[in-house]
Amino acid sequence: MRFSVEPWAPEYGTPVATDLAEATIVPDVDIEVPAADWAPLEPDVDPARSVLFIDGVRRVDANVWIGQEDGAPLSGLCATYAAGAVRCDGEAKLVDAEVRRGLFTSAPGAEAVVTKHGTYGVCATAGTSPEELWLGLQQRMGELEREVAGRLLAGELVITDGPLTGRQHVAGGVGYVKTHRVQYLPAALQTVLTRLRPGQRTPLFLATTSWSRYSWYTRLPGGGDAPLGGIVRCEASADQDVASARRLANRVSATLPRFASVAHKDPRAPQNLYPIGGLERELRRRLGDQQLLYRALRVASR
Repeated sequence: MRFSVEPWAPEYGTPVATDLAEATIVPDVDIEVPAADWAPLEPDVDPARSVLFIDGVRRVDANVWIGQEDGAPLSGLCATYAAGAVRCDGEAKLVDAEVRRGLFTSAPGAEAVVTKHGTYGVCATAGTSPEELWLGLQQRMGELEREVAGRLLAGELVITDGPLTGRQHVAGGVGYVKTHRVQYLPAALQTVLTRLRPGQRTPLFLATTSWSRYSWYTRLPGGGDAPLGGIVRCEASADQDVASARRLANRVSATLPRFASVAHKDPRAPQNLYPIGGLERELRRRLGDQQLLYRALRVASR
C-alpha cells in the first residue's frame, strides 16, 4: 500500500477539502496557452526584491444581549480586530498595524460600549444570527486591511493573505489563497497541479464573479510527497492585459518559495509564509488580553 502524509498539522484540518465544491463559474483556461497545451511553467524572472505582506486577525471578546423595550433582547458580539503590513526587502519589518474594537449587531438603539480598557463602537450587521454577526466582523476586518494597503507605498509585490476580493485595485496586489475548497479547473487539467515542482506554476485562467480575476496555482517547497502538498492559488485583477498578468504570475511564483515555512516552525507549513505567520502573531498580541477585556465588558454591563 502506498500513502503520503499531509504536511499540515492535523489540528488545522487539511489545506485541500476532501470533497472540493464545483465552481459556480466556468473559467477561461485558454487565455495564456490553449487548454490542450497546459503544462507546468517555469518562471523566467528573478524574485522580487521588495514585498509587502498584508493580513488581518479578529477575535470575539464576548457574546452579548442587547435589551429592547418592546421585545426580547437581541444578540450581538463584542470583538477586536486588527490589520497590518510587513515589508520584506532584505529584512522583515512591521510597517503598519491598527487595532479596532466593535459591537456587532443589528439591534435598534445599540450604542457604543465603553469599558476601562477600550470602546466598542457600533458596527451594524444585516441580522443577529451567528453567521451574520461573524460576516460583519469579517467584512470590517477586510475593510481595515484595505485601508492599511492603501496608505502604504507599494513594493514590487503586495501579497494579501486570502482572496483579493475588495482589494483588486491595489497596485501590484496579489491574493494568496492557501486552502482549497473549490475546484476551479476542469478535471482534465487537474493533473497539471500534481506535476508542478517547487517554484513552477500553472498557466493563467480567468474567473469572473462579481469581479474578474486572473488566477494560477504554484507549488512551494516543503510540501512533501502529498499530491497537492505546498500548492497555493494566487489571483490578480483582470484590469490588466494578459502579458502584464503573466509577468506578475512569474514574479510571484519565483518569489514565494523563499518565504515558505517549515514544519518545525509552523504547523501549517509550507503554505503559511513566514512573514504572514509573524504578522499574525504580532497582531494577536496587540489585540490585548481577552480575559481582561471580557471582565471589563462584564463590569460595563452592570
